[in-house]
Amino acid sequence: MPRLHVPTVLRWGDLDAYGHVNNAEMLHLLEEARIQAFWSAGDESGDHESTAILDASPGTQTWSLIARQEVEYLAPIAYTRQPLDIQLWIGQMGGASLEVYYEVYSPVGVEPRTLHTRAATTLVLVDATTQRPRRISEAERAAWSPFIDAPLTFRRR
Repeated sequence: MPRLHVPTVLRWGDLDAYGHVNNAEMLHLLEEARIQAFWSAGDESGDHESTAILDASPGTQTWSLIARQEVEYLAPIAYTRQPLDIQLWIGQMGGASLEVYYEVYSPVGVEPRTLHTRAATTLVLVDATTQRPRRISEAERAAWSPFIDAPLTFRRR
């Protein structure tokens, strides 16, 4: 499967009173992985520079808005200093939107390898001036197309 692997570090504050990652914090972790994968800060030197092409600088002309999110929790995540392995891919790319899928795994090298979370985010690109959806550019489509794969299947519907 063509996936982006984004190592994402937990913070102590991501844990709740039960000692595992809180559901609201999981959305933050997914956001961090998504930003690393798709947004550029202009000083790219990371693993995802080929896909990180949305401008994240102040005054950018593109906003990205979340239209929908779905999260399925499969196993609790306890604190670890090693980064989680968040895997992302695109299930569908429309005219102005894309469906980003995630699987959150235990850190690489930690056994047993555990799938903790599955998630989906519908992301809409919006022109900051008109505040209307804008089409995905040819450069964006070319950068992201190698990571298109089958949509995620959730356990329960």
